[in-house]
Amino acid sequence: MIEQRFIVAIGRIERALSRIEKSATSPGPTGNNDLAERHEKLKSETHIALRDLDKILAGAR
Repeated sequence: MIEQRFIVAIGRIERALSRIEKSATSPGPTGNNDLAERHEKLKSETHIALRDLDKILAGAR
């Protein structure tokens, strides 16, 4: 009985590894380009906002 459970568990592990290998070698989804562009835009806007805050804080001193 215990031996059968080990065999089943090993089979599940092998199938999981197979899925991991397939996903690692397959090309990523095409929607990542949009995400990268939005990320860069957010970084730029954050940089501008922080620069403006620095100016405001420097004037308050």
